[in-house]
Amino acid sequence: MKTVIILTAALALAACNKAADVPSQPATAGAMTVMDMGAVTKTGKGHGKITAIDPAGGKVTIAHGAIASVGWSAMTMEFKAAPKLLEGVAVGDEVDFDLSLEGNEGTVTAITKR
Repeated sequence: MKTVIILTAALALAACNKAADVPSQPATAGAMTVMDMGAVTKTGKGHGKITAIDPAGGKVTIAHGAIASVGWSAMTMEFKAAPKLLEGVAVGDEVDFDLSLEGNEGTVTAITKR
């Protein structure tokens, strides 16, 4: 019985190791990047007006126009943002921003006042 369990575990481990040897897909051109394990990260650039800032929480809310590269229409949305990125911007500022979108979660990766 122990031999069967050990062999089963060894085969399962070998299958996992074989799956890990599969090379990740190369990045695609344009706004989409294919990452390991099939997760897709989209990137885009937007323009909008800051409506709220939470530097301690690392969040910024932006009323932005449509962002075609991620398939969004105009809306107001809260994004994650490194507190350092939020220095020098204030509620009411018109900004240009870069974002990374993984699933439904957006992260501002760059922000500049207009």
